[in-house]
Amino acid sequence: QAQPVESGGGSVQAGGSLTLSCVVSEYTYSTRNYIGWFRQAPGKEREGVSAISTFDDESFYSASVKGRFTISRDTSKHTVYLQMNHLRPEDTAMYYCAAKIYGGNWYDRNNYGTWGQGTQVTVSS
Repeated sequence: QAQPVESGGGSVQAGGSLTLSCVVSEYTYSTRNYIGWFRQAPGKEREGVSAISTFDDESFYSASVKGRFTISRDTSKHTVYLQMNHLRPEDTAMYYCAAKIYGGNWYDRNNYGTWGQGTQVTVSS
């Protein structure tokens, strides 16, 4: 699989917003049912943040971001977005996206394929 490309990270103050973008190959977008966003803070495991279906309106969120983050997609650009509002210092992490290639839970990183390089999000208090 071609590597996804993440962008849109940056440094913001608590309460601010950022929108992340994940561009995957057209082949990946058309053959994989879900694209997910994960994050990894230093010394911590990579955790699932959100995922979206590439063919219907189904989406998922972790409890820690539900109500603050919104995932969306643009099929014509084979791109998935993560709108992050009301950011908190604990949202600070490297954010990654990947296509889900195995069955199982959306939040399990082991169900995903090739990862991108990630985009850093830093939230200061």
